[in-house]
Amino acid sequence: MKRMRGFTLIEVLVALGIVSIALVAGLQATAALTNNAQRQSSVLLAQMCAENELVKLRLGKQFPGVGESDNACTQAGQPFNVHVKVSPTPNPSFRRIDAQVFEGASPVLKISTVLGRY
Repeated sequence: MKRMRGFTLIEVLVALGIVSIALVAGLQATAALTNNAQRQSSVLLAQMCAENELVKLRLGKQFPGVGESDNACTQAGQPFNVHVKVSPTPNPSFRRIDAQVFEGASPVLKISTVLGRY
């Protein structure tokens, strides 16, 4: 009797299962890389918005008053909201400034600095 060559149905199904698992893992890795790249882009643009607000305060000739403000910022076509909080410090010649950037309702970045009297 001659032996038949080829794969059995079970062998083919096992091979298809292994290939499908590998493809799903590859898709998940690609999605994670895409999400990380988008997040990194948003953080970079948010940092530019926050630094712009801090530079405005540094370049202003007035010592900033204590309080909070919200400013809109658009970078690369993406809208951000920058919440700036100026607080007193134990030394009256300095102010603490916190700039927190939001994309929609979710926070993206927070930068803090101290600004001295000119």
